[in-house]
Amino acid sequence: MSWILLIVILAGAAVLWRIVVLVRRSQRANQRGDWDAMLIERLRAQGSDPFQPHEVDFFFGLPSEAACQALRGVLESEGFGIDWKPVPENSTHPFSLHARKSLRLSVPGMREMSHRFEALAAEHGGRYDGWTAGIVRHGATAG
Repeated sequence: MSWILLIVILAGAAVLWRIVVLVRRSQRANQRGDWDAMLIERLRAQGSDPFQPHEVDFFFGLPSEAACQALRGVLESEGFGIDWKPVPENSTHPFSLHARKSLRLSVPGMREMSHRFEALAAEHGGRYDGWTAGIVRHGATAG
């Protein structure tokens, strides 16, 4: 009888641990989506018009120049301007790649792009560090 009780307790602990892991993973995914929404909301609050094109800057940390070249090929074919530089003080990702493109800002669109860039960065052994954009006033265009 005590063995059965021990097995039930261990199984319950395993199920509880799995739930905790899934909740934490979901929270991290929501934080990334919330970052995109928060940044767009901040731009709007500062008077930016999300329906106008913005020059959006995207940042990646990559492990090698070869990874930069590979990611550059993918992004340039999609109309992004690309530059990168060595960051020797970062031993894990010693290259920083910067991509730039004029885009209209929407929360679903930027969330989708962030998720895609996270996957692309991981595919090349790196990380996606996020995006930023300047303020574009109503009736103005990005420059």
